[in-house]
Amino acid sequence: MALFVLHWAVFLASVVALAAVPPSQDGFYAVPGNVDSVRPGAILRHRNPPTSLLALNKTLVSIKAAHQILYRTTDSFGNATATVTTILVPQNADMSKVLSYQIPEDSSSTSCAPSYALQLEDGAISELDIALTNSQLLFIQAALQQGWVVLVPDHEGPQAAFLANVQAGHAVLDGMRAAINSACFTGISKCPKLTMWGYSGGSLATNWAAELQPSYAPELDISGAAVGGTVPNISAVIVAVNKQLGAGLVPAGILGLANEYPDFKVLVHQQLRPEVKDKFYKPLSQCIVANGIEFAFQDILGYFKDPMFILNNPISTRVIEENNLGKSIPHIPFYWYQGVKDEISPVQFTDDLVSKYCAEGVSIEFHRQIGATHGDNELNTALAALSWLKDRMDGKQSYSGCTRDDVQITLLDSPGSGLVSKELLDSLVSLTKESG
Repeated sequence: MALFVLHWAVFLASVVALAAVPPSQDGFYAVPGNVDSVRPGAILRHRNPPTSLLALNKTLVSIKAAHQILYRTTDSFGNATATVTTILVPQNADMSKVLSYQIPEDSSSTSCAPSYALQLEDGAISELDIALTNSQLLFIQAALQQGWVVLVPDHEGPQAAFLANVQAGHAVLDGMRAAINSACFTGISKCPKLTMWGYSGGSLATNWAAELQPSYAPELDISGAAVGGTVPNISAVIVAVNKQLGAGLVPAGILGLANEYPDFKVLVHQQLRPEVKDKFYKPLSQCIVANGIEFAFQDILGYFKDPMFILNNPISTRVIEENNLGKSIPHIPFYWYQGVKDEISPVQFTDDLVSKYCAEGVSIEFHRQIGATHGDNELNTALAALSWLKDRMDGKQSYSGCTRDDVQITLLDSPGSGLVSKELLDSLVSLTKESG
């Protein structure tokens, strides 16, 4: 009996040891007290992921190596902080080609960080909550099938500061710096071809990285970025999704900004109606899917004593304006795809931002998907974006100048459909049918 108990204890200990530990309970994520003594992009800690990357389908791509790096970055106020990037190396890796893939985490809980979610089966935090959607996992695997090293930064930083986009842009750029600094243990080239990709909330981090790069990380030679479902104007999104299916983005975004801005946090707490406070704060402990279910079609602005405070209070408007795009002009080319019927981020705000960039000499291939919603555009145009990124990785020059067209691209007629395995393409097609 004693021997049985001993074996059972050993078994339970092994199960616990293999379970992924949330960032809030994992000392690896802790920001060192002396973080301001090193340069942005400096590696503070590194390890192989403590558990298998269960979110990635091993039948679609074979991972040769995976690394987690805690690196120094910069918050919204210029202060030193740290966050984690996950480096994925496929079996057929070309170590001179590196893609930074920004997942639309869209959450104000640290348990939704990509580095943690990648260790969970199907990216699921719980039975009813998912931090990584199937589409995002498939896009990452599509990039890995090209032989690229893929960086997946926790771009919301150590406080899950969703919509704190200056911080997110810094995190993306410093993640690339850290990857280059990791050459001695990852094998990444010292002078790699760098590209970026992000959709929706991931495009925010990508676009901000592009705007900040000339001043913050001028030494990084980024060959281009693919962005879609872009969010140039935060207030416009709040208005568009309130009382709609995507209403859960509003509390997650407000709380994400509150995680970064102390004065805004106080204001939000003061403005919340007492009877709804507990419900409103739920996104601090759940991810994008649970938030979507929890708040669908609700009047989130009605949770506040002044329903319009988020749009007209001086503190709110300052915080939101600081995190809207268009503050600086990128120096890299873009592949840009936006749904004309985008119900999350109305297309006219992307039209305006693209026009502004183009007027300043940025090269952009801009495709407006006729009739496409936010989700339609993401799925149908992703492989076209992959194809454009492959051209940049292969050293082909992008078109100089700006082009804009209204198109109807589908997965199967996309120029990138031949770049991925049949199984991966079939998985994407299945997703389009489910969403349709």
